[in-house]
Formats: sequence, C-alpha cells, structure tokens
Amino acid sequence: MVHVYNCHPFASQQIVQVEQEPGLVCCGGGALFVVASGGCKVEAYTLEKEGCPLICRFATMGTVRTIQHSSIGDYLVTIEDKNSATYLRAYTNWRYQAEEKARVGVRLLGHLLRGASVWGGVQTEIIEIPLSERPVAVTCCPITGDLLVSCENTLVLFTLQKQNQQNLQSSWPNTQQSCSQSQGQTSGSNPNLSLLDFERSVILHLPKMTPKKVALCAGYVAVQAELEVLVLKLETTAEPASAEESSDVFKSDYLEDQSDFLLIPRHQELLGNRAKDCDIPVSIERTGLEDRRHYKLSYVLFRRFSPEFFQGCSVEEMQLHSLLLYPLFTSNQSVSVDEPACVFCFFSLPTTGYLYSLRGGVELLSAYQYPEKVLEAVLTDHLLHVITKSAVQSFTVRCAAVAARIEDPYIDTTMKACPPCSMEVCALRMQLFIGLRSVCVHGRRVILLSAADTETPEETERITQRRGLSRRWTISSPKETSKAGHGWNLYVLDTVSPFTLFQEMVEYSQSYAETNPQGQSLRHLLSEAHLLLRASFLQDPDRRQLEEAFRQNCAQLGDSFSRGSQRVCHLALPYYRMSGLSITEVMSRNRPLLGSSLSYGPGFLFYLKHYLLEETDESLSQEAADEVIEIFSQSEPSLLVNVCASPCMMSTSPARALQILQHLENTGGVSVPLTITMATMMLRLGDLPQYTELMERHAEMLLVYGFIEEPRLLLHGGGGGQNKQVRPTALARQLANSQPGLLVAAMVALHENSKVQLEQADHIFKELGSENSLQVDFWEAMLMASSQDAVIQEVLFRLASVYIDRLTNTTSDAASKHKSLKSAEDLINSCSHFGALYPWLTVLNPVQTSSFQHQEALHKLQSLLCGPSFSVGTIEPLLELLSQETLWGFSLHLLCATRRGQYNSSTEKLLDRCPQAIIAYANHHLQDKHMVLWWQKLLPELCTRTRAAADSSILLSALNETLVVVAMETSPAELLELIPDDGTASYFLPHLLTCSQRHLLT
Repeated sequence: MVHVYNCHPFASQQIVQVEQEPGLVCCGGGALFVVASGGCKVEAYTLEKEGCPLICRFATMGTVRTIQHSSIGDYLVTIEDKNSATYLRAYTNWRYQAEEKARVGVRLLGHLLRGASVWGGVQTEIIEIPLSERPVAVTCCPITGDLLVSCENTLVLFTLQKQNQQNLQSSWPNTQQSCSQSQGQTSGSNPNLSLLDFERSVILHLPKMTPKKVALCAGYVAVQAELEVLVLKLETTAEPASAEESSDVFKSDYLEDQSDFLLIPRHQELLGNRAKDCDIPVSIERTGLEDRRHYKLSYVLFRRFSPEFFQGCSVEEMQLHSLLLYPLFTSNQSVSVDEPACVFCFFSLPTTGYLYSLRGGVELLSAYQYPEKVLEAVLTDHLLHVITKSAVQSFTVRCAAVAARIEDPYIDTTMKACPPCSMEVCALRMQLFIGLRSVCVHGRRVILLSAADTETPEETERITQRRGLSRRWTISSPKETSKAGHGWNLYVLDTVSPFTLFQEMVEYSQSYAETNPQGQSLRHLLSEAHLLLRASFLQDPDRRQLEEAFRQNCAQLGDSFSRGSQRVCHLALPYYRMSGLSITEVMSRNRPLLGSSLSYGPGFLFYLKHYLLEETDESLSQEAADEVIEIFSQSEPSLLVNVCASPCMMSTSPARALQILQHLENTGGVSVPLTITMATMMLRLGDLPQYTELMERHAEMLLVYGFIEEPRLLLHGGGGGQNKQVRPTALARQLANSQPGLLVAAMVALHENSKVQLEQADHIFKELGSENSLQVDFWEAMLMASSQDAVIQEVLFRLASVYIDRLTNTTSDAASKHKSLKSAEDLINSCSHFGALYPWLTVLNPVQTSSFQHQEALHKLQSLLCGPSFSVGTIEPLLELLSQETLWGFSLHLLCATRRGQYNSSTEKLLDRCPQAIIAYANHHLQDKHMVLWWQKLLPELCTRTRAAADSSILLSALNETLVVVAMETSPAELLELIPDDGTASYFLPHLLTCSQRHLLT
C-alpha cells in the first residue's frame, strides 16, 4: 500500500537553454552533460549557478550511446559507435575544453604519454579502453571511481589509477625527458597534477546471463538482465582462489535456447547466502598485471520475475530498468575515507519498484506500486523520483531509518525509537510535464529531458521488435532522430530540503489531526516527517536548527501512540522521552477534555507506569501527584503501591492516598506491601500509634518480603547501579530508631536479591547517621546470609577494621554505646565465618577489666581470627596499631602468628608472657604433624626455664603435663634420650616407667 499526500517536493524549476538538441543527458561533478541527438558532441553546463551557463563543449570520437560521469577522478566514460564498431572511451581533464585552443590527446589504456597533459595540465585526454567483446553498459563506483563494463556475457572491472607528475618524471629515462622540456617551459609545470588511468583487474564470466545494465558500489556488483537482477560482493583477499573458484570458465554445459521454445521463468527471490542457489554461475578471471590482489566472490541477492499481464503493462513492455546501487554515510562518517554505512539496491519494473538494503543483512525495505507505467527512476537520501510519459512523482524512502539504526544501536528500546524500515511508503504531489524521456539527479536538483514529438531509440527498439524470452542479445541500430528537434526541453527542478518538506508535512498533518486524531494516516505522516528529520541529520552536521523540530515531532508521535492500539501503544514511551517533555507536560497533553467520553489511552498509561517505576529526579507537585493516584486507582489499582513508592510522588497528599489505599485493601484484600505503604502514609501524617499498629500486623520476616517486593519503600535512587546515588526514605529513618533489626534484615535481603549494592547500603547507613552501629550490624548479618566469596572477603576486612578501631578508640567512639544486634556468642553460634574461641584465649582475655563494648569487639575479632574464612595477611598493617603490652593485644598478635603456622616462635612468646596458657595452647595446636614440637620444642624449653625460674610452680605444672603427653607419644628409648643429664633423672623416672609399661602393653 502506498499512501498519497499532497506535499510538494519541488521548490522551483528552470529550463536550461542548451545550444543543441539533446539526445542523452547525465550529471555529476556539479555539471550537466548534454549529448547532441546526433551523438558526436558533448556540452557541459554548470548546475551550481543560476541559469546553468555553458562550461565547455567537446567533440567525441564516435556516436555516443551511453555516457556516465565519475565524481571520483572527474572523468566521463562513454560507449560510442563508429564505422560499425563499438568503443569504450574515458575522457579526462574535460574541463580544459573551456579554453578555445586546448589540446586533445588520445592514448590507449595503460600508455601514459609525455606532453602537455603531464607538463602543463591543459590537455584533454581520451583514453581508449580495448575490449574483446562489444560493450553493452558501463558504470562508475561512487566511492572508488573504479569502472565496470558489461559485455555479452562478461563483466570487466577496471580499477582507477592515479599518478602524479613527479612519479612519472622519475620513471622516465633522462634521454626521453629532453624532448618535451620546451613544452614544459611554455605551459608551466604542475607537480600536484594527478593523471588518471585504469587497470583491467578482473573479469567476471556469466555464461547464463546477458547484462543489460550494471551498477558498482563499495565492492557490490549488480547486474540487470531483462527480467533478472543479480547482486554480488567482490572482495579482495590475501589468499588465492581455490581450485573450484578458478576453474575453466569457458567450459559450460549451458545450451542456447532454441527459437522454437518459449521458456517462462518463475518468480524467484533469494536473499543472502541463499542467492548462491540461483542457476546463474559466476566465475572469476584475474587479469591485472600490476594489481597483485586476489578476489573472492559471494552472492548477495537474486531476483527473477515472470512476464505477465497486469496493470495495463504488456509482456513486451515488462522489463527491468533503473538499476542503482546507492551508498549512504552516517553523520559521523567521512565520504572520502570511510566505507558507506549502508548500501541500497534499487531496480524497477514498469509498475513496481523494489528497494533492498544490502549491508548488515539483505532485506527488502520497500516495494513501490506506481499509479501508471514508469519509464525511469532515480534514488536520493530521502526521496525516490520516477517519471512517466507525462509526470514526475516522488516517493519517500527508508534509507534514513536504516542509517539511524546503524548509527545508534539503542534505537527501538524504551529510551529511543525510530519508524520501522518496513513502514509503508508515501507518494507526494505529482508534477505534470509533456513527453518525459529521462531523469537524473545531482544533489537536490532533478534534471528532466522531455521530447514531445519524438521517440527515443530505446522505445523504437522495443516497439519494432518483439523480444523473445531467450537471453540472446539482439543488436539494433538506433533510429535517426529528427534534426528539426521541436518539442524538446531540458528542465532543472530544485527539490526542497528535507527540513522544508518536514515542515510542509507537519502543516499538512493538521488536517488529519482535526478530522481523525487517531487515524493511521496521521501517524504515518508524522513518521514520514520524522524520517525526513533523520535524513537532515545525516546531511547537515549543524543540528541546532533541527533539534527543536525533532523534539516537537517526537511529542506529536508520542501523542499519536498514547491513544493507539495495544499493539503499538508502547511506542509512546520512547517518543515522549525523546521529546524532552516533563511528566507534567505529558499529562496535560493527554488529559481528557471535560465532557468527553474518552479516557486516558493505553500508551499514556504505559508511559506513566514506566516513568514512575524507574528512577527520576523530577518531583511532581501535589496536584499532579494526586492526579496520578486518581489515574491509577481507576485504571490499574494493583500498581498503586508501586506508584506511591515512587520518589516522584513525595508531594502527594497522604490523607487522600490513605483513603484510596484503604479502599484497595477493602476490595482486594490485605497484602504486606500495601500495609507498609499505608504505614508510610500514617508516618507522614505523624500518627505514630496507627503507624505502629499497621507495622505490627505482620511478622518481621513477612515485612522483609514486602520490602523485597518494593525496595523503594526503604530507599530511593540507585536503580541497581553500583555508582548510583541512593538515599533513605522517611520509613527507613523511622526503622533505624524503632526497629533497627528489621531495617538491617531488609537491607541484607535487598542485597541478596540484587536490589541494592554493598556500597549503596553503606551510603544508606551513613545517611542515617549510624555508620559505626547499624552499618556494622548489617555487615555481620551479611556474613550470615551471603554466599558470594568476593562480598564475604570484603565484609570480613571491613569488620576486622571496625573491631580494631573500637579496641583502640573506646573512649572517643560515640557508637561504642550502641549495643550490637548480635553478640559475639550469637555470631559464633549462627555464622560459620566466626570460629569458636580457642581454649587458651580464655586465659589471656581479661575478665571485667574493660567495658562491655571493648570485650565484645575483642571477642568478635578473636572469633574472626579463629574462623576458617578470614585471611590474616589482609590486616597485618592494621595490627601494627595494637600494642602487645596489653594481654588482649598480645593475644591478637599471637593468634595471627599461629594462623600463619609460626608455632615455634609463638610457643616462646607464650612462655615469656603467659606460661599458664601454654598447655592449653599446645593441646589445641600441637597435634598431628605438629605433635613433634612437644618433645623437640616445648619439653626442652620448659626444662630450661624451670631450672632458671625462681618461682617455678607454673612451669613445673606445665612440664609435668608435657611429660604425660611425651610419655604417651614416644618410645622408652626416645624418652630416655630426652631426659636431661643434670642429676634430675629421678623426676623423670615415673614418666619413663609409665612409657615402658605402655610400650609393653602395645
């Protein structure tokens, strides 16, 4: 379906006053080229000045059948007939023919001549390009300037070569330079002059296809036959072609169709990799001498049509035309450096045109249904222009939609949107002419050739000769055109800019908005206008003029989708976001009129729901917030809890909200999040008894589940991001004072359910002014709940740091007066990361010699060091803050040394400071593989120290306990060797006897 809108794409038109009857026209390089109807003279007119004055004229060597201009290299290429032969020629430096006495040089491909063209740069050169077959069609790549020529069953690629004068001079022998030195002196040397040449690089053989027209762009090769289009991708590779790819292309089992048969091809469309399944083989023959690159060929698109009668077009008239490969660059690309972001392929039947996107996946973007038979079509960034015999009409294209998605991959999300590439196209106002024959474009100018009383050679050929359905090329001579040449005109039409056309579409849309504001035509027209603005962004790097129009258009599209059907209503959200409108402005645009039966549309409700459920810094006024509550109470009451929890709704009237929430509870039943929300409203009203009554309705664990369901009851901001700022709600502040355990449990549950990050939770507790109290309780609770190793290690280090800080700053720490939610004993019994205190620590820990908070911090830190998870190496720098002069400080240093396996030194330190704990220490640590330390370390140390000590009762008791253990673990001979020889053997004899008796029994 094609929509038709009465918008005019053309701003003005003028008739070019040419000096001869035009037979062919083409444009490029800011010029319009007119070939005389006789075909042997070319005139160039500038398109960059009013009136299009003549630039230059020059004669061709033969009758021109086809002419093309390449912007890269600024050269003309022609297919010419002379003396019953067909030639391919390239004209370079053609602009120098503006001088009356300019010279013309003729040379063969690859033979650069010495002369004025090199030394002075004032000579037009005609490059003869020899071919083994008759050329049929020619095209130039708009990106590289390469030349592609189609012959009977082959395509020949010529790569453009550029050489400057300096390189040519260095390659010539000195003897050859002198012959042209005089010419260089007279004409003036130009060292920056580039000379153009071509190198035959590769030949593509298509034995089953006769090309009628070809196109080349960025490595894509498109071939058009009468009813077939084939698109290939030709790429250079470092590796040579495989044996299959380089097979003999001249061995073909293809049989020429017999004239007695009519072969009716079937409709066929093959996209992407499937295109290789077509029945048209293509093979590569590399011919470049200097070009050492290898080529790889892949199929991209194949389309075949079956001849049929439809829409007044006969079988004879049904043939493809207007093959185009069109590149498109995004706004951040450079045409001279980058490859195009998009490449489009267009071709047309007399009644239908087809536009495909090739890069990033082959896709049919649009099929254009023409109201009458179209003769020719040309494509631009934002419009497709087609001509019939009596009119030119323009259609919108989807190029900008494709480019927008390539430029911004986040389109088609809740943040951004763009009309789809598959959206139906529209036709703009038709402009009438008489006898149109051809069309071409240059920038924003459309050039039309009309001839009211003559027939083109191509049309004569079609009428006088009934084409068979075979693929054989039929040579026909062109009909001689009347020399009188009446009735022809050459028009130059200036198209309006995309922005101007956008403004006309917006103005035109007002009539739809007044009659049917929810009609499909209005939405389609606004979408077309949107794509025109995106096309303007691609062409105009200065976006300041367009941004305001873009926002207004997005707002209009948002209005359209806000009341749209359920299928498309979600698009109101991204368009309203792109419009920059505030939520209050969007509400005012969607508010139903008084007395109207219309209600809020589903798109607006979708926008409002997402806006309120996501984090935003905008706060609604009380009037707007109350209106939102009313809207959701009527449309989606189940979302009232989420709506009331939104930070945007801080100004809502708590009394009115309570009334609506109470009604919801009466009709829908009691739920935990609803109860918490009602309690929040009571808190805002200052009714603490009612608040307390509501919070006591449910157990603490159920309240935690309620906070998991709606975290914004406790905190605002964040949105799950690590670095997003968060802040506590009034309810969180109340819980910190009245129910700290519930707050801590809720924050742990939110973290474990990925509703809040660890740093965000820390920030919440700091905002509550309890970073050294509830925050520590939160960390301790995290150890009991978390299973993430990284989180556990981080929390262990933080807790150890806090415990050490409390031990060293007990007098100044205000938080030390706070009683922790969990005591050390509670943590040891309920958390595996807190280990039971080693028995020998009870000897070292002071009893009733410090505050309760100090004792708790010491026991918790000791428990962490006794646990299995804490790495003592992480707090070694912090332990330097603790003095070993106190017994509890010494116990912490001794714990760390023991955890590191330093039992020898730890035993000595313990004997020095607290020998009464040595046996408890040894019984706990000197076991298994460390048992040998009893007699190798502990026994000798005790013997030595007992002998030297003045009061040896404690040491003697420890020695006696040690001998009991040694006697149980060693043999009599080993024990005998351990007995010192200082005359005290009698003390050891009972232990030796016990050891001997045990040995005999075993």
